[in-house]
Amino acid sequence: MKPYYPSLLLALWVLAASPALHAQKRALPPPPPNAPRQTARTELPLTVANSEVHVQTLPADSTVVLLVGREQTLSRKSSFGFQQYDHNLQLRNELALEVPDEFEFKRICAEGNTVYALFSSQTIPGRLMAAAYNGRLGQVRTQQFETKLSREIVELKALDGRLFATVLLNDQQHVTALLLDVATGQMQYLSSIYEPMPTQLTFVADAATRRAEYVVTQTNGRKSRLLLKQLTERGQLVSSEFVQTESERSLITAQLTPPQDTTARLLMGTYSLRDPTYAQGLFATDLRTAASQGTKPPLRFYDFLRLKHFFDYMKPARQARLRERTQRRMARSVSPMRWRYRLLLHELVPQPDGGYVLVAEVYYPHYRYNSYGTYTGPFNNIGNQFGGNYGNSRVFDGYQTTHALVCGFDRSGALLWDNTFVVENLRRYNLEEAVRLQTLPDGRLVLAYLDQEKLRYKLINRAESSPNDHHVLIQTGSGPTDTGKERAADTFQADLLPWFGTRFVATGYQRVRAERSADREVFFLNTIDFQTSDASGVPKEEPIKEEKAKAESR
Repeated sequence: MKPYYPSLLLALWVLAASPALHAQKRALPPPPPNAPRQTARTELPLTVANSEVHVQTLPADSTVVLLVGREQTLSRKSSFGFQQYDHNLQLRNELALEVPDEFEFKRICAEGNTVYALFSSQTIPGRLMAAAYNGRLGQVRTQQFETKLSREIVELKALDGRLFATVLLNDQQHVTALLLDVATGQMQYLSSIYEPMPTQLTFVADAATRRAEYVVTQTNGRKSRLLLKQLTERGQLVSSEFVQTESERSLITAQLTPPQDTTARLLMGTYSLRDPTYAQGLFATDLRTAASQGTKPPLRFYDFLRLKHFFDYMKPARQARLRERTQRRMARSVSPMRWRYRLLLHELVPQPDGGYVLVAEVYYPHYRYNSYGTYTGPFNNIGNQFGGNYGNSRVFDGYQTTHALVCGFDRSGALLWDNTFVVENLRRYNLEEAVRLQTLPDGRLVLAYLDQEKLRYKLINRAESSPNDHHVLIQTGSGPTDTGKERAADTFQADLLPWFGTRFVATGYQRVRAERSADREVFFLNTIDFQTSDASGVPKEEPIKEEKAKAESR
């Protein structure tokens, strides 16, 4: 047998002597032709170990606000402050925020140009502190509230200068709503929103109509229905109505169209067959038409099997076998297949054609196993909100998302099209939105999320098939002129937020490795702009609302 070692050594020598070949192997693949532009980046010299940063975008004036907490030197105490950045991610304003040591951050939200942050006391049960930041006025207002009964803040929204907070009570048996007036310090529990667990709650708020509308799930363990409640900005109950089915179907949870749309009032959500835990499909109804006719709202049901793209996350062979099996069941007139899907519904997004888009993330709880630990059930957020505790060898390891479903509806609630964004490496401990949506001027949609240092995205044109694997790296250094001599070695707490126009903002902590300098640890902000082109191929520039607001103020 002829020895092969000399040939192997020769091949290794040739590789070592060919730097061009090495460079070719190291070269990154070119970005997709529709890749977004990263026009600006800001870095704050912060580490994940000694700081906390919470980000809130303000589409109203094209700015982004950061609540930054820094651990003080030689102390466990933290100092907080608000920072506001313009559309180019240049620092525009900075104000300190006095936060007593007993408080820890819970939630952040915005209304118009005002950002609200809510803190909870770690020593006095039920004590809350709210902070309101207004960069245009250059002021921060704080207020403390002794709620006594609240234990956990599940969701927070602002309406006409007041905060509507969905809270879990100390008895851990009920969920309710709390109204906080940051200007006056007054607070009240909303008696019209008081539900036993387990339940699911969604709500929308609108300053123009001064209305907040809640969708509450009520169940007896076998079947569930929805209760809709409309409240004023001061928490007074205006109306309530039940939405339920006469068949074996149960309504799990739903979203309402925003109150400012006075020409339509749609309810869209998920339904189940018998077991109210798992979704069988989607439903939609036009509440306004039913109310004008004095009848119960007619419900349209869409089994997942009826959707064109819902099962795209499966391999083609598996999907084909599934459809063949369901067709055989239908031919024998037996009961339909029972699906075991959990969906996290996003708020409905109005579209230029007058319809609405519904995005739902399909997920499942992920566990790891060991022989010595005990499992403690997670406290769930909106979607599958409240969980229990029990001992087991399973250890909860976050919620794993398989795909995001996106559907287009007309103004009567009829399904027009559906599509799916198949995701990967998307797991988070809290059940909150991770896949983000923006509408482009040409009518297409962008679904995107951050996977460490990668921005993964899909461009959707109604029901047309398109690639699920498009991604670009988050640029370091000086944005679009980055030479590639830097790279992100580690990325933590990465998130993507819709901003204004066609832009997102990407955020998170990074350890950036450079070729000729020491590594640096930073908190980064990157603009992600899915710019579209006109007929001549020239990119369209999005209007900057901040500049318009400045001109009007002058």
